[in-house]
Amino acid sequence: MSSTTGPWWRSAVIYQVYIRSFADGNGDGVGDIAGIRSRLPYLKSLGVDALWINPWYKSPMADHGYDVADYREIDPLFGTVAEAELLIEEAHAHGIRIVPDIVPNHSSDQHAWFQVALAAGPGSPERERYIFRPGRGPDGALPPSDWDSRFGGPAWTRVADGEWYLHLFTPQQPDLNWQHPDVHAEFESVLRFWFERGVDGFRIDVAHGLVKDPELPDLAKTRHDQGHPFWDRDEVHDIYRAWRKVADEYLGDRAFVAEAWTDTPERLAAYLRPDGLHTAFNFDFLMTDWNAKDLRAVIDDTFAMLGTVGAPATWVMSNHDVMRHASRYGRKAARKWVANESYVPAGPADLDLGTRRARAAALLTLALPGGAYVYQGEELGLPEVEDLPEAVLQDPVWDRSGHTDRGRDGCRVPIPWSGQTAPYGFSPGDATAAPWLPQPADWAPRTVEAQAGDETSMLELYRAALRLRHEHPALGDGTLTWLAAPAGVLAFRREPGFVCVVNLSTEPYQLPEPTSVLLTSGPIENHLAPDQAAWLAV
Repeated sequence: MSSTTGPWWRSAVIYQVYIRSFADGNGDGVGDIAGIRSRLPYLKSLGVDALWINPWYKSPMADHGYDVADYREIDPLFGTVAEAELLIEEAHAHGIRIVPDIVPNHSSDQHAWFQVALAAGPGSPERERYIFRPGRGPDGALPPSDWDSRFGGPAWTRVADGEWYLHLFTPQQPDLNWQHPDVHAEFESVLRFWFERGVDGFRIDVAHGLVKDPELPDLAKTRHDQGHPFWDRDEVHDIYRAWRKVADEYLGDRAFVAEAWTDTPERLAAYLRPDGLHTAFNFDFLMTDWNAKDLRAVIDDTFAMLGTVGAPATWVMSNHDVMRHASRYGRKAARKWVANESYVPAGPADLDLGTRRARAAALLTLALPGGAYVYQGEELGLPEVEDLPEAVLQDPVWDRSGHTDRGRDGCRVPIPWSGQTAPYGFSPGDATAAPWLPQPADWAPRTVEAQAGDETSMLELYRAALRLRHEHPALGDGTLTWLAAPAGVLAFRREPGFVCVVNLSTEPYQLPEPTSVLLTSGPIENHLAPDQAAWLAV
């Protein structure tokens, strides 16, 4: 972290490990804990402070681990609890913290609770841990409400005895009933189980979705002033106040980060009050196009709202659910991107343009006050893989949408480490299984091996930026002051003695003098070309 004092999570750069696609340790074509352990020296050399690891729990993998069958077991595909404990210990020895995912909105339909609920039948206490309801219509043949699944199709599935259960995602992911005390007690127990094994916090999946209106009103009949019946309801904050108390029982500044999609910055800030969660992803920043006016507005709104609760900003550009930003920045959006909806790109990506902008965006992001997330492969400049054959698509969105939405597989392709051909060092040299998603044939120049030591590469840009972020007293948590700049240019100062300038215009920008250049996103003389950024000592 930077030299800024305070809890680690206020300024940490956290690297997201999508475990299936990071590194395959046993040669079965799927990433695992052994693979992560083998790459800890790389992560240390990169300069990250912590790892967020996507779900590693026992799961039938209907949604690649976000359908959890046992929150206290590691899925055999990834390893064992003992291996997870070794990873935590070894990561800590490298100065890297571990932040696993937790999935509290829903379980797997193979979870013991749900299997017992199915067997117990209508009206049973066991069914009260989930959201079972009789159907509508003369024979109960219609769903209890008009709610749709986020992955396409209705959010209700009927079981053999005629009742319906709610699943806001796939039918294999029944929603838990957070009105039930057993659910509260179970998840507080799960938090303690992993805290006692040394994890440093949790990323909370669908943090905004746990509480549902018990009346289950139709969306079509819900007035705006009544609030959404299942997203971002006020009662969800009681859950996180209880979780904060659990985290505070443990030494070492254990922290939460929320995946919370909200309509306004004010609603997001409510998750981050002093007795609530510590941080939340800044999705408004992620969803903003490469436009100086819009980016500045998002940055200002973020600081204005988070300042009211004393929380740090947490900047993010890509993750396992969205198109990689090198591809987004290489085109225009077909329409305004809104929360909880898929990004729809317009036309083919100009990857040269997208890469230049991604380099500049990295310097912007890592210079802003607060913390930041780096999605695996982002530091290699990986683009979205948009031409995966339909036959290999595995995201449940593909089937649930009736093959109209290709889903998220394109940002989840296993990352390249070395060599000239697939699997590019993702799997051991003697592996016989192909990676679970195919890698492009032209990725050899994008491997870690190819980029290491090349000062012009994306990897070395990230290494340099993260090194300076650790060393420079102005970076990390804190404040910024905007500097006068022409339209299309963002310039701000951070004390002591640091300036970041990003040129998002179509014209060169003359750098202020006198300055000393610390780092640039591309070659410069005395001006910044369009789509370039610079860090300056002043």
